[in-house]
Amino acid sequence: MKNDRTPLLAQPVGLPSFTRFALLLGLFVLGALVAAAGALIQGAWFPGGLLLALAGEIGLCLGGALLTRGRAGAVAPAGGWMLAVILLTASRPEGDFVFASDGGSYIFLLGGMATAVMCATLAPTRQPEGDDVRLGK
Repeated sequence: MKNDRTPLLAQPVGLPSFTRFALLLGLFVLGALVAAAGALIQGAWFPGGLLLALAGEIGLCLGGALLTRGRAGAVAPAGGWMLAVILLTASRPEGDFVFASDGGSYIFLLGGMATAVMCATLAPTRQPEGDDVRLGK
């Protein structure tokens, strides 16, 4: 990044590096795995399993945000979680499905979406460096 005092949003956006792309793809896959594990454990050990499943998603989203130092690290596992949960809610031709129609499943679905949004919103973002970026100086 150049030090030509142009605002960060005015600079052209480039493609992410291969390492960053691989990291975000790994977080996406981990989000899907956390969703599958959470879907199984939340119904098995209610209410402890539900809390454990939601804590796992929160930990993955916040950990990804801290690892990448940006919101993309929280959005990638949240997207994987969301895709896996949507695929797991569909019933199969045999008639069985992963989620029961009880309150715990709805709390897992809605609580998981809410925590994903909160983690992506509150994730730490990159800040410009230097003394001259402070207002009033």
